[in-house]
Amino acid sequence: MESNRHVTLDLEQAAEFLHMSPAVLRQKAKAGLVRGAKPGKCWVFLQNDLADYLRSLYLDAGQAPQSGLPREVKRCHSLNAAISGGRGSQHPTASAYANRLGLTTASKPRSTTTG
Repeated sequence: MESNRHVTLDLEQAAEFLHMSPAVLRQKAKAGLVRGAKPGKCWVFLQNDLADYLRSLYLDAGQAPQSGLPREVKRCHSLNAAISGGRGSQHPTASAYANRLGLTTASKPRSTTTG
């Protein structure tokens, strides 16, 4: 008869199970890459969830090895990230800075080529 009892592990035990450092496991748990809970001050992991995480890193049949890099999806948790640069950028150019500071700038000489 199979037991439905869930085995729980603390951060150090779970890190040992996954063969990684507790600090790395904590980061992955915070990012939602590894399932875990923090019901109080300490992280708790279900051993079945950790085994599922390991299985998710297995290579698919016929897939070439990925140099040891795990297949993880990086999640962006920022809802108001700003993208800088590009055509619509609001950053003033060097000449605009010079004008605002009251600096005089000489025009750049044109590029000449001999043919």
